[in-house]
Amino acid sequence: MRIAHNIAGMNTARNQGIVKGKVGKSLEKLSSGYRIVRAGDDAAGLAISEGMRAQINGLDQAIRNADDGIGMVNTGEGALQEVQSMLHRLETLAIESANGTYDDVARGNVEQEKGEILEEIDRICKYASFNENDLFDSDDPPLGIEPPQPSDKGDFRFQIGPREEEIMDVPRYHMGSKALGLDKMEFGTSKGANEAIDTLAKAVKAVTVVRSQFGGAENHLDHTHNSLSVTTENMQAAESRIRDTNMPEEIANFTSQNILLQATVSMQSQANAVPQSVLTLLQNA
Repeated sequence: MRIAHNIAGMNTARNQGIVKGKVGKSLEKLSSGYRIVRAGDDAAGLAISEGMRAQINGLDQAIRNADDGIGMVNTGEGALQEVQSMLHRLETLAIESANGTYDDVARGNVEQEKGEILEEIDRICKYASFNENDLFDSDDPPLGIEPPQPSDKGDFRFQIGPREEEIMDVPRYHMGSKALGLDKMEFGTSKGANEAIDTLAKAVKAVTVVRSQFGGAENHLDHTHNSLSVTTENMQAAESRIRDTNMPEEIANFTSQNILLQATVSMQSQANAVPQSVLTLLQNA
């Protein structure tokens, strides 16, 4: 029996320190909700998890980009819807003015309304924008090209994925009275009004082409949004399985370690009591 070194107490204290560390880590996982709190918990799992988190963040932003793109093409398509409505009104006026029953005064009134409509078409096409981005090119278009005429200002480019090559382009077109060939129309005579009917038919067709481009882009972006949402959900589920705490399993582990800690505390008391029995021998000496 020795009193200089309490070997049993030292052993119990060492084991108690180990158990305390495990209880602390278990409490950390339970309170944070994460199985991997620091790299030492699972270095390989942390590396995989961080890579997946970066991809998830990229997917989330791509979803927002797709939503913004849908908003942009809807804005452009809505503007052209009103332009097309005005073109139909111009068609009605042209057919009306081409009728031989109209005199110069009546045709003059039709001509005035035509001018107001063309002015509004130009205003819409010039100022239609989304977040300060012009949706159409209102500059004078190249000569001798049938509408719709692509703009040299460049297409609209949407980043619809977390990787560089995941992009989508939507063409930008010249749009306005000149771009649609409407600036030369003349409703003041029956002959001029009759000739304008064919011009307006081509303009309506040109606007329909551009609206179709916007409609196709909207459908594309809708599918992109849905696909990205499913991918994000699956990626988050996979990342959760790697990084999140399995609460029932960790509670069971904490309970086990906590019982063991209480046992080591009790054994520490017993180990410290053993050397005190030497006093009995001294007292009896």
